[in-house]
Amino acid sequence: MRDFFKILRYTNKYSRQRILVIFYNVLFVIFNLLSLLLFIPFLKLIFVPEDAEVPPVPNPDASFKAYWEAKYNYELYDFMQANGKVQVLAYICVTILICFLLKNLFRYLAMFYLADIRNGVVRDIRNNIHKKIVNLELSFFSEEKKGDLMARAMSDVQEIEVSIIGMLELLFREPLAIIITLSSLFFISAKFTLFSLVMLPLSALIISRIGKSLRRSSKRAQDKLGQLTAALEESLSGIRIIKAFNAEEIVHNKFETINDDHKKVLTKAYRKRDLASPLNEVMGSFVMIALVWFGGSIVLKGDSLSGSTFLGFIIVFSQLLRPIQGVANSISFVNKGLASIERINKILDVEKTITDIDQAKEFGNLTSSVVYKNVYFQYPGNEDMVLKNVSFTLEKGKTIALVGESGGGKSTIADLLPRFHDCTKGQIELDGINLKDYTQQSIRSSMGIVTQQSILFNDTIKNNIAFGETQIDDQAIIEAAKIANAHEFISAMPNGYDTNIGDAGNKLSGGQKQRLSIARAVLKNPDILILDEATSALDTESEKLVQEALIKLMENRTSLVIAHRLSTIKHADEILVLQKGEIVERGKHDELYARQGVYRNLCDLQSFS
Repeated sequence: MRDFFKILRYTNKYSRQRILVIFYNVLFVIFNLLSLLLFIPFLKLIFVPEDAEVPPVPNPDASFKAYWEAKYNYELYDFMQANGKVQVLAYICVTILICFLLKNLFRYLAMFYLADIRNGVVRDIRNNIHKKIVNLELSFFSEEKKGDLMARAMSDVQEIEVSIIGMLELLFREPLAIIITLSSLFFISAKFTLFSLVMLPLSALIISRIGKSLRRSSKRAQDKLGQLTAALEESLSGIRIIKAFNAEEIVHNKFETINDDHKKVLTKAYRKRDLASPLNEVMGSFVMIALVWFGGSIVLKGDSLSGSTFLGFIIVFSQLLRPIQGVANSISFVNKGLASIERINKILDVEKTITDIDQAKEFGNLTSSVVYKNVYFQYPGNEDMVLKNVSFTLEKGKTIALVGESGGGKSTIADLLPRFHDCTKGQIELDGINLKDYTQQSIRSSMGIVTQQSILFNDTIKNNIAFGETQIDDQAIIEAAKIANAHEFISAMPNGYDTNIGDAGNKLSGGQKQRLSIARAVLKNPDILILDEATSALDTESEKLVQEALIKLMENRTSLVIAHRLSTIKHADEILVLQKGEIVERGKHDELYARQGVYRNLCDLQSFS
């Protein structure tokens, strides 16, 4: 239940609405009860002869219950003697009608404010999930599937919405209805009420056992839905490769298998959930039948319970079954929702491992150098070191290039600089100060990153170039595009800089997307530049345009370049050659090529000298 109360805390910011929901639910329960209790005088009216004598005036010294029963009978009979049965019946009907109107008004008002809590909590949970996701380290996403994360943020939260309704009704309405209705039943007949309650705990026990089983089934169903969403996301992302390899049938069969498993598990969960209501109603009917037999026996024997009072008791008691059944249904929904809550809390409870120290410094501009000192790195849960004893110095305004085989650790070295990861051992220094002594935001603000895969958003060209900036004038965006060799093709677009580029920029070519990424880095005007194989995925013509843009971007900047095509780093101030996470060679192009070592082999493979 710890997860349950975590979600319940989300309602704290809606305390005003919560109070109003409780207030209107109390009024709803009261007027619902009154609308039923008023049937007792109606029944008395039917059973009482026209010439019945007015009962004696109630004795003020009698017990509370006896006094009000006597007073009620006295007033009713007196009014009937004075006005006749028809007028009394009309009066009772109007009163019942008013009670029904007020009851439904207060019910609507309770649901009116409950809707605000319900949708507000869902919005807040989604906001917190998204905030958590965008703030988590990159290592978290290497262990998780995007589709499953999407399922947790969307379908699991939607499941909680249903659960919240059950939870709030369970807390704010049904217990009130049970307490008030039971109080009324005890007032009518304490002995009769105690008898009626004997069988109710049995119903609660059965519903409880179903609820626990439902929770397990619901968790399996939500896990399967996460796998289903992940499979769909993979199909959409890899549709080009799927078609190229004629793998449509294979991919669809995989999806179909997961979808079928999800259907089976979800069907089982729904059947368990839907069993709670009819089972509870059957148990209630057993109680009702027992009541009719027990109460009918008392009435037929002529004991203290009158026929009208007995029928009134049955009517009111039938309303006790509704909130009890509501509690059973709510528990079912809550148990189903708890499975989703567990999955969501797996994200919300993830602890950040990369954090700022207390009183961290703000990094401004680089004044001397970036230094890697005996850096080791391994991914969480992986025994192998990705980097081993990496040391080098990148002087201000200089360029260092990283080359080597795939998986050699080049991108990891680059990712450590903006603190996407932290060193396992060793440290990185900016101007002689440990990278961890600076705030992450100030470090990243000083850096511009252009990656092999252009990351663009479904927005306008202007907003993609100005991404992350809040106040940038149009002229600055145009100047950045000109430096990135992008202004010409942007101007030819239908709406120029206001053209929407589609999902992930799919309306643009690879070279155009990369030049927009460079324009984005230019506009940021970074002090330190990280280029991660920025031209490797381009054709020759696009590479030339992008390379020209990169040369302009790198002018007078401190640059760390990961190179796939070695022709692009011929003029780097120093080239580091990596193998299996270690620097095996270092120097300028000409001297490395002359050594006839690892670098020479890489160059020869690309027919470059």
